Amino acid sequence: MSGSEIRALEPADAAAYASLRREALLGAPLSFVSSPEDDRCSSAEAVVEMLRDPESAIFGAFDGGLVGGVGVYRDPHAKAAHKAHIWGMYVAPPQRGRGVGAALLAAALDHARSLPGISWVHLGVSSTAPAARHIYEAAGFEVWGAEPEALRHQGESAVEYHMARRLGD
Repeated sequence: MSGSEIRALEPADAAAYASLRREALLGAPLSFVSSPEDDRCSSAEAVVEMLRDPESAIFGAFDGGLVGGVGVYRDPHAKAAHKAHIWGMYVAPPQRGRGVGAALLAAALDHARSLPGISWVHLGVSSTAPAARHIYEAAGFEVWGAEPEALRHQGESAVEYHMARRLGD
């Protein structure tokens, strides 16, 4: 992963993240549940609001600018607060195959470990993103279920694989 810096996003990064997120949603529509029209990260203001939550974070990969990102948050329900969820993994195409995704995932897992009481991390990955699934499996995630036709876009559909891993002690 030469040349990239991984760090938690700050409010000053919000506009760059909103732009990168839009690129992700437009470039890989069957890899994300959100669309540009209904994405919670559609504006810098919305991203800044998300960054205020102390039990969540968005991590960015920087290499002359923001080239990748991933989010993580604690489940908001009291009975499920022992789980964290990873969402929105994306690495710009020119940066892929260099370990950026694995480094982003490691940062998200470290954040989950820093939250008291978290013992499980969950995520979903589309059948249209086999490279992402490979990164998750290499990090110890296992598929526990598959949702057929979870996503539909312009007459095509994709399976969403639900994955989880227990955090070590």
